[in-house]
Amino acid sequence: MNNTRIVFMGTPEFAVPALKTLANEPGFDVLLAVTQPDRPKGRGKKLTPSAVKQAALDLGIEVYQPEKINTPEGVERLAALEPDYFVVVAFGQILSRQVLDIPKTHPINIHASLLPKYRGAAPIQAAVLNMDAQTGVTTMVMAEKMDAGDILLMETTPVYPDETASTLHDRLSQIGADLIIKTIHGIEQEKVTPVPQDHAKATYVSMLKKSDGRIDWGGSAKAVCAHINAMTPWPGAFTELGKKRLKIFKAAVSSVPAQASADPGTVVSCSDGELFVAAGDGVVQVLELMGNSGKRLDAAAFLRGNKIDMPACFQ
Repeated sequence: MNNTRIVFMGTPEFAVPALKTLANEPGFDVLLAVTQPDRPKGRGKKLTPSAVKQAALDLGIEVYQPEKINTPEGVERLAALEPDYFVVVAFGQILSRQVLDIPKTHPINIHASLLPKYRGAAPIQAAVLNMDAQTGVTTMVMAEKMDAGDILLMETTPVYPDETASTLHDRLSQIGADLIIKTIHGIEQEKVTPVPQDHAKATYVSMLKKSDGRIDWGGSAKAVCAHINAMTPWPGAFTELGKKRLKIFKAAVSSVPAQASADPGTVVSCSDGELFVAAGDGVVQVLELMGNSGKRLDAAAFLRGNKIDMPACFQ
């Protein structure tokens, strides 16, 4: 019996567990890892390989880095491999119909939401931001329209109250890795068949911008904390005190009462190493933040080196 032939396409860290799991699965051959070209990174703008490229090289898998995959050269390179499946995870390029038609069975995408909810680029952050009780991973047959393909399998997981986008990202990436194995085996055994999405229920989330990190203190204390969690690690939740920008990494809803007249963002208290800020409804205790020093500090350490003159209000 011939091995299942797979071309993998992905770029960021989220895609790495799936690549590793597929490469280690008996009976599967990962023929090629397609990823974005090396990009300048860091202050030195040094060309840096993607997480998928590094993982593929470590696994001994050939790497292909086209600037554009839908060129005649790209189509020829992929078609020559005669793959049974594409497995695509956060690749970063739209695949043409000609490319999608190359695999003998399916081009499969791993998406970090329970489709049709949260199609688009930031489903993990959206689940945290909206304080969803649960989210998950969907495997689907890829279509030309973004995240609109027929569903193969889903796996759910809770979204915990103190969950950050970072912790949820790591858990969902591993769930996706396990789910793609179940999906391909299920297709091979004729136990998994594509089911169309209900497009009328589709919601969309666009790619985050740095400006999305700005905290809106006018929301409820719970919403402010969810926003901080959703923006961690990127783009990072921030606020301003005077002309200083502060990055906030961790906060909690506080039982400290706010004065009825306190405007959202007002510093309620910054004594005894604790920092409390009024929200539109309730009070937020800021637990970890960073100022101009560039160091992430707990509130007590921050206040020792950064005196806040009262009255004060975050903007």
